[in-house]
Amino acid sequence: MRAQQTEMKKPDNPAKCANIREGKFLRTNYPEAIWYMTIKDNVQTEYFNNGKDYIKSTLVFVDDCNYKSIVLEKSDKNDPAQIGDVFNNKVVETQDNFLKIQSKIENTQFEVVYVKVK
Repeated sequence: MRAQQTEMKKPDNPAKCANIREGKFLRTNYPEAIWYMTIKDNVQTEYFNNGKDYIKSTLVFVDDCNYKSIVLEKSDKNDPAQIGDVFNNKVVETQDNFLKIQSKIENTQFEVVYVKVK
């Protein structure tokens, strides 16, 4: 996975972490047909391949800006994510509808930028 380098010109201070708790999200460099994500009632569902494939995770909020996502189910057996995988996530920056998330699983850490579309 390649880290996204998206600088936020005027980040919110403090970050608006609550924006991650519910909505529909896209990634800045992916068309919606390739990837989008919904979050509702502490369930995160990532959709791939025009929505044909998905990964569903439960979210456990440690505090306002830190949460764990635990993979519950997936449709593509070849996807590297495994049921039971735990990702530790932190909202590091927000601006308008953009959220920069730092995600960590075991010894791998990466950043993604989500755009909240609803």
